[in-house]
Amino acid sequence: MLATTAAVGAAAALMLSTAAVAAPLWPGGPDVPGAPAVQLPAVPGIPGLKPAPPAKPNFSAPRVTPSEGAVVGVAQPVIINFNEPVTDHATAEKFIKITTAPKTDGAFHWFSDRQVRWRPQNLWPANTKITVDAGDTHNTFSTGDAVVTTADDATHMMTITRNGQVIKTMPTSMGKPGHETPNGIYTLADRYADMTMDSSTYGVPVDSPQGYRIDVKYATRMSNDGIFVHGAPWSVWAQGNTDTSHGCLNVSIPNAQWFYENTRTGDPVIVKNSTGERHGLDGLTDFSMPWNQWAD
Repeated sequence: MLATTAAVGAAAALMLSTAAVAAPLWPGGPDVPGAPAVQLPAVPGIPGLKPAPPAKPNFSAPRVTPSEGAVVGVAQPVIINFNEPVTDHATAEKFIKITTAPKTDGAFHWFSDRQVRWRPQNLWPANTKITVDAGDTHNTFSTGDAVVTTADDATHMMTITRNGQVIKTMPTSMGKPGHETPNGIYTLADRYADMTMDSSTYGVPVDSPQGYRIDVKYATRMSNDGIFVHGAPWSVWAQGNTDTSHGCLNVSIPNAQWFYENTRTGDPVIVKNSTGERHGLDGLTDFSMPWNQWAD
């Protein structure tokens, strides 16, 4: 009897010892010979697993420019201003759709976490319909005729075309040495029948040798840092032959009025054969930014 009891005890001890070191049988544990492979369920945050796509935009209804129903020039970008900073740009772009007729390819460029813009590589085709769906905001606008102004500093002339046909030429006096009008593509914006120009607004005191404060007629903005096409009767003698301005495109008052009345917001002004290159960050010079930089 004692021998039998001892044998049973030894066997029980062996079973307990074996159970303590046996390979665990659960998914993801050590391999068990002959056991089928087990796939782990999809768990958010595990490297290598694709997260579910976002169900809604990561921004509230933004403000879109141009406004609903607007007709703009062929250098007008789509501008989307957000109500809050948007740091995940890639997710935001999934909820912004730009539809064009005729079809026109383009790309986004983020100016900040509160603003993204979209433009084609080159100027828009004339009479293009553009629809913007950005989260809960929907805007449809269009381009009008392609009214393009070319200001050539080699000839001191401005040439305006509509859909490729010349409709107007006018002599101009551009930026003098030290104040050259940079080469590039500008986008026309706001305009004023009467305007006071003041050099102190860009850091040059009015009473300094290069300072001024003067009233002008028919000023059409082409950059946010102060370049306008405007009437300048004091420089008519120079228009067509000599650069005398602080960067603006000086023209006669009749020509300034024509320009004021026959161009629209979004029309391009292309400056060439001047000195320097216009950067694309002014807010009205988007098409001056090289495409590889814009679409990067």
